This record gives sequence, C-alpha cells and structure tokens, in this order.
Amino acid sequence: MTIPTTAQPRTAAAQAARRSNTQVALGRVHDAISRLCREKTPVSVAAISRRAGVSRTFLYENPEARSAVAAAIADADQRRGQALPDLDDQHEATWRERALNAEDTLKTANAEILNQRTRIGELLGQIRDLQAEWTEEAIQRITTENTTLKQRVRQLTADNRTLEERLTAARSNLRFQDRRVADLEAKLVDPTTLT
Repeated sequence: MTIPTTAQPRTAAAQAARRSNTQVALGRVHDAISRLCREKTPVSVAAISRRAGVSRTFLYENPEARSAVAAAIADADQRRGQALPDLDDQHEATWRERALNAEDTLKTANAEILNQRTRIGELLGQIRDLQAEWTEEAIQRITTENTTLKQRVRQLTADNRTLEERLTAARSNLRFQDRRVADLEAKLVDPTTLT
C-alpha cells in the first residue's frame, strides 16, 4: 500500500504549524519567567503555566520548556537562599530594636509607677494628718461658726436689699425734686408767669 503524495505536504504543513505554535508557547514561557523574576513573585510550574497560558503538561513534556522552568526555579531558590540571611539579619535587627524600645518603655513605666506610689503615700499621710487634727469639739465649733456666718450673710443680704430700695427711692425723689426746682426756676425767670 502506498501513501498518496498529497498527504505529505499536509503533514509537513501540520508539523510546521505545530513547531510554530510550540515556539510561540516557549516565547510566552520565557516572558512569564522574566515577569515573575522582575516582580519577585515565587516561581513555580503552576505560576509559569498561568502566566504563559500553557498547560502544565506542555511544561513537563517539552524539553526546552522543562529546562527553562527548572533553571528559573533553581535560580529563584538560589536568590531566596541568598536573601534569607539578609532578611534574617533585618528581622533580628527589627526584633532587637523592638526589644530595646520595650525595655526603655518598661523602665520609664516602672519609674513613673514608683513616683505615683510615693505621691499617693504622701497624700494619704496628709489625709491622715488632717483627720487626726480635727477633734469632735473642733468640728462642732466650726459647724456652729459656719451656721452663724450663714445667718450673718442672710442678714447682710437683707440689709443690702433694703438699702438698695431706699437708694432707688431717694434717687426717684431727687429726680422729682430736680424737676420741681427746674419748674420753679423757669417761673422765676419768665416774668409773664409771675403776674
């Protein structure tokens, strides 16, 4: 059995199209790897597959894609391995700084608490001293004086009110007298009113 000659050009065209599609897919894989590295995103088969728009099977079966992915993952692991000591140093420095800040804050808080306790003790002592000075008869005497002073204030307020009423009345009388004097002066000055 012989194969017709017309099938050979079609097979060659299909193989060329497949090679072309494979090269385009490989280009997208390399672009995806470059973007992931630039963005410092973790490099994995799944991430490259999503970014490149190819299947994971393609990445595993195509030798060039498989070697590019393996090289990218190894490179990312190596960069991460180099970056980890730097990150560890940065984290350690950050924690050390936080610990020192917390220690300083704790010392300040303890000093403030000690000052407050001392002040509270002084104030409690003053309260005890004040309570001890006031005997029962002193308290009764001060209460009596306070009551007397309140009565005196009420009396002075009433006297003040009475004096204000008297002053108002005197001013009113003075205004009336001023008008009366002015009328009499007007009559004295005007000779026609005298006759």
